[in-house]
Parts: sequence; structure tokens; C-alpha cells
Amino acid sequence: MALPAIAPYPMPGTADLPRNKVSWSPEPRRTALLIHDMQRYFINAFTAGQSPVSELVSNIQRLRQHCAALDIPVVYSAQPGGQTPEQRGLLLDFWGPGINAGPEQKRIIDALAPSEGDIVLTKWTYSAFRRTELHELLRERGRDQLLICGIYAHIGCLQTASDAFMSNVRPFLVADALGDFSLAHHQLALSYASQLCAVTLTTQQAIDSLGAPPPMSRWKLRTDVAELLQVSPADLLDDENLLERGLDSIRIMSLVERWRSAGTEVTFVELAERPSLTDWYALLSRANAQPS
Repeated sequence: MALPAIAPYPMPGTADLPRNKVSWSPEPRRTALLIHDMQRYFINAFTAGQSPVSELVSNIQRLRQHCAALDIPVVYSAQPGGQTPEQRGLLLDFWGPGINAGPEQKRIIDALAPSEGDIVLTKWTYSAFRRTELHELLRERGRDQLLICGIYAHIGCLQTASDAFMSNVRPFLVADALGDFSLAHHQLALSYASQLCAVTLTTQQAIDSLGAPPPMSRWKLRTDVAELLQVSPADLLDDENLLERGLDSIRIMSLVERWRSAGTEVTFVELAERPSLTDWYALLSRANAQPS
């Protein structure tokens, strides 16, 4: 039972949001970001390069980068391939066997590939809370708010929002970072959520509510180093020796100058003595905390 091809439709914007019943706002110390089922199998049903999938991917990228810069936990859900009838359960009756088109189809799309430190949950049914550790992960990290983006708005995203609400976790559906079978399905999810279990908002509204990142965040540190090494930020490990990755003295000095110009006082010797992302973040955080 193959997924239906999804015809292009306009991504909802600010003017299309329903009126929310509550006035919650996401807060950086309370929030986690859930990127829901952004796997090749599901994305391939959309028309590449057209709405809503073009805005869907770019807005999730913006959310993910902003949350990473604020040290907000980023969680991915992904359905497994090759499920047995027992694992598939009642989904088998509605949707068939699921992802059975090869291992590549279950991968999260390259544009949103998880980085080290992100959490990837195996998801078995509509809600990302059912038969997963999501609730425990949120509780362990002191998070009681959840930004939800991904696909499909009226199925897994809405059911996850409903489950969050019933678990006393405040859900936020990011309207222009969702995708669905049609505009009608998309709007149905927003309308239901806004009246019964969640707040609907746009990507920009979420970013504005969360506020600007600190002068030096884990994500900025990672991206600055990755840029000099000409690798993806996701390829860097938190505790690896960056000298062994090719970060020579000239590149370290360029980092020193870059961070000093941004207001963070650090020396070449300090960086060279403990050359890992973990140690550098601790060092830069202490430098930023010192009174000027």
C-alpha cells in the first residue's frame, strides 16, 4: 500500500493561523524541538522543489539551527523499516507494511541529518510518545514544552501534540514547518490543535519567542570549527582531539581573532592545551561570564 503522491499546495503563513485558545509562549529553558518523521520515504511523496516541501525543509533547518544555538534539545522521530505484523499493529490495516523499500528510504533526509548530541527515537505509531522514551527524556532534561515540526500534520504531529497535552507538556505546532497530504488536512490539524491541545505559530514567531542565542553557543562553536576544517558540523565529535582532525596553529589563531572580535577573550595557549569542543565550550562560557 504505497503512499499517495502529494500535489503542491501553499504553505500556511501568519495570516492563515487559527486563533489560539491559550497564550502559551515557548521558553528556551523549558523547550525541546521534535523533528517528526522527516524520512526519505515520506518526503518522496511530495513534489520536490515546490510548496509545501521547500518551505517545510528550510523552516525546519532554521528552527533546528536556532534551537541548537540556544542549547535546546533536538529530538528526531523515525519509523523503522521491515516491521513485523506484530510491531506494525493496527497501522497495518490502515497503511500497509510501512517502510519496506530498502534501508535508504528510512533515513532522515540529508538536509536535516542529526548532529552528535541530537536524540533519534524509533517511532512505532502515530504519536512520538507511545512506546518511546520521549516523555522520560523531556523530564530528565527539565523540559515541559515541545515544538513540533515535520510530517504529517494531521496524523503523527497532531497525535503527538495531543499526547503531549495529556502528559502536561505544552505543545506548539509550527504551522509553516509542517507538511501534509493537502492544504485541507494541514488546516484541519492547525484548527484542532489550536482549540483543544496546543498553540499554533510560525517559524519566525517561535524564533522570536525563544530570543537571541548567547554570544557563544555550542552550535556556533561547532559551526566555526567545522567551517575552518571544511567539514559538516555533524561530523565533529564533542570530545575528539581537534588537532588530530587538522586544526593547525594558523586555524586556531584565526578562531582566537574571530572570537575576540565578537567580545570573547581567549588565548591561543588555552585552546591548544585542551583541543576539544567540550573543553572549548567550557572555556568560552567562563570567558563570557567574566565581567568586562
